[in-house]
Amino acid sequence: MYQIHTMNKISPVGLDHFDRHKYSWGEEVANPDGILVRSASLHDTAFPESLLAIGRAGAGVNNIPVEQCSEKGIVVFNTPGANANAVKEMVLLGLLMSSRKVADSMTWVKTLKGSGPDVSKLVEKGKSQFTGPEISGKKLGVIGLGAIGVLVANAAQALGMEVYGYDPYLSVDGAWSLSHTIIHVNTLKEIYENCDYITLHIPANKETKGLINASSIASMKHGVRILNFARGELVEEADLIAALDERQIKVYITDFPTDGMLDHPGVVSFPHLGASTPESEENCAEMAVLELMDYLENGNIKNSVNLPAASMPRSGSARICVIHQNIKTIISQISTNLSELNIENMLNQSRGDYAYTMLDVDGNVSSDVVEKLRSISGVIRVRVI
Repeated sequence: MYQIHTMNKISPVGLDHFDRHKYSWGEEVANPDGILVRSASLHDTAFPESLLAIGRAGAGVNNIPVEQCSEKGIVVFNTPGANANAVKEMVLLGLLMSSRKVADSMTWVKTLKGSGPDVSKLVEKGKSQFTGPEISGKKLGVIGLGAIGVLVANAAQALGMEVYGYDPYLSVDGAWSLSHTIIHVNTLKEIYENCDYITLHIPANKETKGLINASSIASMKHGVRILNFARGELVEEADLIAALDERQIKVYITDFPTDGMLDHPGVVSFPHLGASTPESEENCAEMAVLELMDYLENGNIKNSVNLPAASMPRSGSARICVIHQNIKTIISQISTNLSELNIENMLNQSRGDYAYTMLDVDGNVSSDVVEKLRSISGVIRVRVI
């Protein structure tokens, strides 16, 4: 029976996919085959030898030590696109709030409590301080055209905005989903120089951390409004606040508040609400569970952040799954050590420094065969299903 350690609260809609005759799950599982997690940090977690995979019910994996998992042969899955609609809706809300001073006006109108019949007069007298522009006809720059970015771009275009999109890694699916009216630019410079609003939809990594800094801000239109529902690390906080003070940036809308931003009048902060909908949590949980099940039961990999995608139909009497370093001669060594078995089907895929090989064989895969495979230099993990 497969043992699954659930961390955080995982939606029952996802957990219901587990066959109770094959799986046991809960928060107290000691030696799990898999982990299901949302936002809990695993960086200080000691992973047991039994652990084969981690399913992240969400897109970002900053809370998971991905490289450490790769070295141990632990597959890390995420759920790209499962929360895309929820985040898109928050971004649209952010667009409107960045223009119309909604948050400030709601705070101000509460101060009128106790004014009795004068409330209406005071409202008419004070409303001019919250005047803001319409978004229709304005230019929006979408940095990152993944599942969320594409939805935001298409929705903003439908609301009458002129949308510029930037993504040097635009996928085929993303390209097909993107409205043909979106202006696809090749440089961030085109976004910065042209757009009245900029929204970020990229991961935080060594190439993107601090993307919004003094240098990039200086090249933006004066009074630009920036939205960040992706990752807080994309912005250099000191540079952002300086630009807000100088009014180079009119408003910063973020789902990642910091102490230094909370009292700034040019910042509207949310408590990381982007994916906080029941629909999103259910979608993420369901997707993560199905990915985990397919890997544990069949060895197939889909939506892994550290190993290549690999999937093939079952054939033969057993399936051998080998996670290994992406180096020469390993495939031939694996085949040599399986000379006593008939290999019916085989798939090898690589991703950076790591590779994954699946072999469907006829015959009994003995413990001696498994040990021979494990002894090959560069082999990280061998599993027989």
